[in-house]
Amino acid sequence: MQNAPNRTARNGKKIILGVDPGIANTGYGVVESHGNRLVPRDFGNIRTSPRTAPEVRLKEIYDVITHLITEFAIENVVLEDIFFSKNRSSAFSVSEVKGIVKLAAANAGCPVAVYTPTQVKQAIVGYGKATKPQMQKMVQAFLKLKDPPRPDHAADALALALCHARSYKVLELRKKYS
Repeated sequence: MQNAPNRTARNGKKIILGVDPGIANTGYGVVESHGNRLVPRDFGNIRTSPRTAPEVRLKEIYDVITHLITEFAIENVVLEDIFFSKNRSSAFSVSEVKGIVKLAAANAGCPVAVYTPTQVKQAIVGYGKATKPQMQKMVQAFLKLKDPPRPDHAADALALALCHARSYKVLELRKKYS
C-alpha cells in the first residue's frame, strides 16, 4: 500500500466532500472553505442500477468517490449518520455504502466526520426540523448558486459539506483542549 498523501488544510483553505449515501443514489458535493468564503467545486448524484449485482454497485460508488477525492484533493469526507427503525434492508445497504466511502477516505488519508440530520439542519438553517426546501434554499444562498441544487441527494451532500465547513474549527478546538 502506498503512503497516503498529507491531507491538511493549506493557507486556511479546506476542501470537503459531503456524501449522502444510498445504494441507488449517492449524492456528493465538493465545497472549498476558505475562512468565511464557501465555494462549490462540484456536486451530483451517483446512480446505480437495481439490475446490477450489489457488489458491483458498491464498486461503482467506491470508484467515483475515490476519483473525487483524488481530483479535488479532498481533505475531509463527511457522511450523514442515518437512523433506520423500520426498513432493515435499506439500513444495511446504506451502511454498506457508508463503509465503502469510509474505505475510500481511509485509503486517501482523509478523516471522516459524521453528523446527524438534526445537526446538519441546525448548522444550515438554524432549526433542527427544517424542511428539504428550506435546506435547499439555504444551500443555494450559502454557495451563491443560481438555482437550488438538484437532485435532492446532491443538495443533501452539499449541506453536509457546508455543515462541516461551519463546524470543523470548533471540533478541532474541542480536540485540542480535551
